[in-house]
Amino acid sequence: MSKAIVVSELGGPEVMRFEDVPVPAPGPGEARVRQTAIGVNYIDVYFRRGIYKAPQMPFTPGQEGAGVVEAVGPGVTEVAVGDRVAYAGLPGSYAEVRIAPGARLVKVPVGIDDKTAAAMMLKGMTAEVLLLRCARVGRGDTILFHAAAGGVGSIASQWAKHLGMRVIGTAGGPDKAAVALALGCDHVIDYDKEDIVARVKELTGGAGVQAVFDGVGKRTFDASLACLAMRGMLVLFGQSSGAVPPVEPSALARASLFLTRPSFFHYVGARDELLASARALFEVVTSGAVKIGVAQTYALRDAAAAHRDLEARKTTGSTVLIP
Repeated sequence: MSKAIVVSELGGPEVMRFEDVPVPAPGPGEARVRQTAIGVNYIDVYFRRGIYKAPQMPFTPGQEGAGVVEAVGPGVTEVAVGDRVAYAGLPGSYAEVRIAPGARLVKVPVGIDDKTAAAMMLKGMTAEVLLLRCARVGRGDTILFHAAAGGVGSIASQWAKHLGMRVIGTAGGPDKAAVALALGCDHVIDYDKEDIVARVKELTGGAGVQAVFDGVGKRTFDASLACLAMRGMLVLFGQSSGAVPPVEPSALARASLFLTRPSFFHYVGARDELLASARALFEVVTSGAVKIGVAQTYALRDAAAAHRDLEARKTTGSTVLIP
C-alpha cells in the first residue's frame, strides 16, 4: 500500500482525500517509481473541478513528478532500477509510489535535483512547445505573455529573453509584476489596473506584438486578439479564468490573424519528441539561462491547501508537493 490523494467526487479542494491505495507490480512496459517530489499545475484544478474529464472515478490528480525507479516490468529498456527519473503529462502523480509507462520517463541529469525536476517538467516542456515549436517567433520579435509570474510564464519569460525576444508580460498586482520584471520581462502590465491593449500599443508604437501566449482564457482573450500585429498569432494554451466563448472566424480577418489551441500531448506523444523537448529544457536550465523557482512547497497530504492557494492567485512560480 501507498498513500495518495484520491478524488471520488468533483468539486473544490476539499474533495481531495489522503488515502491508502494499492500499488501493483509493474506490468509489461511499466516501471514503479517512488516519488520524491510532485509538481502542481493548474490543469490539476481543471480535472478536480470536472472542466476536463478524468478517465475514471475515483482518480488521483497530478501530471508530473520525479523520483527513483524501484522496479521494472518485462520489456522496459528506457530506464533501470535506481535511475533518477522525471515525467510530464502522466495522470496520477499525487502519490508516494506510482506505476508509469517506461517510455514516458526521462532520466534526470546530474546537476538538477528532484524538487527542481518535478517543478519544471510539465511547465518547462510546455514553454518549449509554445516558444520553439508552436508559435513562429524568434530573435527580435516582441511577444506578450500573460501571467508572466506564474508557473509556465516564469519559465517562458526567461527562455524567450534567452532567445532574443522582447517580452511584455502581464501580472496581477505589484508584487507579481515585480517578480515578472525580475525574471527578465522588458515590460510588465498590471492587468488589475492597466488597459492591456492600450499599453501594448504604446509599447510597440501602435504595431502590436507578433504573438500572444494566453493561459488565462476568458478574461484576457479579447485583449489578446486586439494586441496582435499583422499576421500575428494567438496561442491559447489554458483557461484559468474560464472557457473562451465561441469565436467568429471573421474576427481574425482584421489583420489576417492566426489562432491555435495547442495540446501539450500532441507535441510530445512520440518518444523522440518527448526526449527532444526534455533535452532542450535540461540544457537551458543547466546552462543557467533559465532558473526554476520553487516558490511554494507543501506536504502531499496538504494538496488541498496547495490548490486553494493556486486558485486564489496566492502563488508564484512553481509549486511542489513532497511525499
